[in-house]
Amino acid sequence: MIILVFLGSLFSTLAIGLPVAFALLTTGIVLMTFMGMFNPQIIAQQMITGANTFTLLAIPFFLLAGELMNAGGLSRRIVHFAVTCVGHIRGGLGFVAVMAAVIMASMSGSAAADSAALAAILVPMMRDAGYNVPRAAGLMAAGGIVAPVIPPSLAYIIFGVAANVSITGLFLGGIVPGLMMAVSLALMWGFVARKEKVETLPKSSGSERFKAAGAAVWALFMPVIILAGIRFGIFTPTEAAVVAAVYALFVGGVVYRELTWASLYRVFVNAAKTTSIVMFLVAAALVTSWLITSANIPNQLIGLVEPFIDNPRLLMFCIVLLLLVVGMVLDLAPTILIFGPVLMPMIRAAEIDPIYFGIIFVMSTCISLITPPVGVVLNVVSGVSRVPMGKVVYGVLPFILSQIIVLALLVMFPEIVLTPLNWLR
Repeated sequence: MIILVFLGSLFSTLAIGLPVAFALLTTGIVLMTFMGMFNPQIIAQQMITGANTFTLLAIPFFLLAGELMNAGGLSRRIVHFAVTCVGHIRGGLGFVAVMAAVIMASMSGSAAADSAALAAILVPMMRDAGYNVPRAAGLMAAGGIVAPVIPPSLAYIIFGVAANVSITGLFLGGIVPGLMMAVSLALMWGFVARKEKVETLPKSSGSERFKAAGAAVWALFMPVIILAGIRFGIFTPTEAAVVAAVYALFVGGVVYRELTWASLYRVFVNAAKTTSIVMFLVAAALVTSWLITSANIPNQLIGLVEPFIDNPRLLMFCIVLLLLVVGMVLDLAPTILIFGPVLMPMIRAAEIDPIYFGIIFVMSTCISLITPPVGVVLNVVSGVSRVPMGKVVYGVLPFILSQIIVLALLVMFPEIVLTPLNWLR
């Protein structure tokens, strides 16, 4: 009965258009009332306790790093470097988008920020070159969702906190799946764009490539610092966020000299606004998470899915399908915060590696960022590229298929994730 109360109150509040954070708080109040333990002080205490976590400090600093990258010229130089490498081949600007998406993903970890940067720079170039604009916009959206899978990732940080899983392990385990997503995008782009008659860019000379690499070397060195520092224990993922923000500030302000005081003010304001939204959502979700545990809902769900416990792959397929459907109406962070703590006891009971599950969980929710009707990244790309939402949805369909194929492969063959993860640990 309490499961029905939880799901009914959550989805009814979302259905009437209540913001997700307030819907979660309302669901918590309904659960407390149903359990006969309503106390506003508990809600306030759990919100403060939930948000007062050292690990969550990584969120504002990674968001700040992403804003500094775009304002400080790092993103633009990365795109230019990719253009000199692969821009001259047929469909080259699409491959530029994939290459740039991977490099930028290893710096910021924000799907919306990366998609916006890619769309702002590359969609006008692809439009002028004669590419199918909706398909190009769809590629920008699909490229953006690689960001939360390749470390560093805000999604991994939120999942690690909500589900009590090693964030360092999630970071290391996400490298191979993220690269597989990028390769699948490149292959699908090569397939759908093979018949397009477009102007190809002139092939860059060796000196031009060397010059572009020299201009972008400061930006390209950033993921090396972050991943090497985490891998060799020089700093934690939370400290890596601070390093990323300071490094982006130094490069944009001192090396590239594109950060002005006015742009710096806008950067900090934008990062603060986004941080406040995310942190309030996290605090509200952790109240609901605490009540879910108090109501013993995870154990009740384990009882419902007990027939699947002995078949981990079938269980994972069912969970992935659930997440893809839920993600069509919920954003990434709420999905993680609501379903991560609920599903984790099942995963442990089925003896599935929690880090592997966390990566599959994040990949599933990331794919949902480019599926209608919500499709947060779709809306971002549509607004930035000035392409109607319906056309962006049409353009992104082949790339959704390619990402689902990668996801299915990882569910069928967990060793693809676990083998390199065990080597990196």
